[in-house]
Amino acid sequence: MLMSCRRLSGHSTTIREAFGLSWSRSFAAGGAKSKKGAKGGGSAVAPKASMLSKEVKTTTVVSGNILKDGEDPKLLADSEYPDWLWHLLDKRLPLSELKRKDSKTLPYEDLRRYAKLDNRARIKENNSIRAKN
Repeated sequence: MLMSCRRLSGHSTTIREAFGLSWSRSFAAGGAKSKKGAKGGGSAVAPKASMLSKEVKTTTVVSGNILKDGEDPKLLADSEYPDWLWHLLDKRLPLSELKRKDSKTLPYEDLRRYAKLDNRARIKENNSIRAKN
């Protein structure tokens, strides 16, 4: 189903939570009066937030359309999305934790990440030393 939860590394999440799709734009309500002589002379009434039906909110990505004549994309079932999508929000070990582990037992992805983070740290350290001189 669309809103079914999927287990991801110890916590459950939905497609909406994974991509932050549950936000809604809000506006200030009243209280903002225009000053005399203010440029534009616009009205003092703030625009009201759009009232979408609950059905539309759960089946489409509201404001997800970027095309002029397009429609908002529809949310699909969890099985319709690729497997790698569900691992994007997994927590990765920081460099300090990777240094503590034995490099012979690390999986290839963690070993590659360790090399990248270690190289980045050495570059930053060298740059700070050069900047002091």
